[in-house]
Amino acid sequence: MLTVVSEICVKPGCRQIVLQAIKKIVPIVLDEEGCCQYDILLDYQAQIPWKYNLPNSVFILEKWKSLRYLEYHQQMRHMEKHRIDIKDDIIDLKILILELSI
Repeated sequence: MLTVVSEICVKPGCRQIVLQAIKKIVPIVLDEEGCCQYDILLDYQAQIPWKYNLPNSVFILEKWKSLRYLEYHQQMRHMEKHRIDIKDDIIDLKILILELSI
């Protein structure tokens, strides 16, 4: 099982646009073979000195059965369209692929 954390760095003032676009694809992605989780997360705005604040980022927490499913997901038509739809509203995209270490 792979855990993917994606940080979508959004242009100031565009977070709601990007959020709405992501919300549209969530049910489609969850129906993909090999997808176990696909959640949208936002920065919790807490005024504490040790917290790093990212108010203009949207995070996706994903779980995939294998890298093969994740790669297939990236090639899906709805994902290609999604990337085109939000490309003018984002600054950067960072994707981490993690595995459980015991």
